[in-house]
Amino acid sequence: MSTITITDLEVYYRVGVPDSERAQPQRLLLTVELELDFAQAARTDDLSRTVDYFGVSQRLIGLGTGRQWKLIETLAADIASLLLQEHHLVDSVRVQVKKFIIPQARHVSVTFQSSREAV
Repeated sequence: MSTITITDLEVYYRVGVPDSERAQPQRLLLTVELELDFAQAARTDDLSRTVDYFGVSQRLIGLGTGRQWKLIETLAADIASLLLQEHHLVDSVRVQVKKFIIPQARHVSVTFQSSREAV
């Protein structure tokens, strides 16, 4: 297996338990690790044999439009499920969500991992 990693993708989603926290989109950073076998893509230089990471990043940037989540745990699980559903070459995915809500901490993060067998 090989891994494609998108590190600290900046997105703006409505996330938070209190309604006031979800009133405006807030900055989050997403790190996504996609595990797949892209050896054939590397041999043939063929994008169709791997995952278009630019397309994934654009999909994630737009994911928050018209949506909201109370928990970043739910958000991470939703992203993992979406990526496994939309990218059949991916065997497993790991999603980290960083939220900047506690002033005394650099960030709070959750990490969720799922595989094709779990979907």
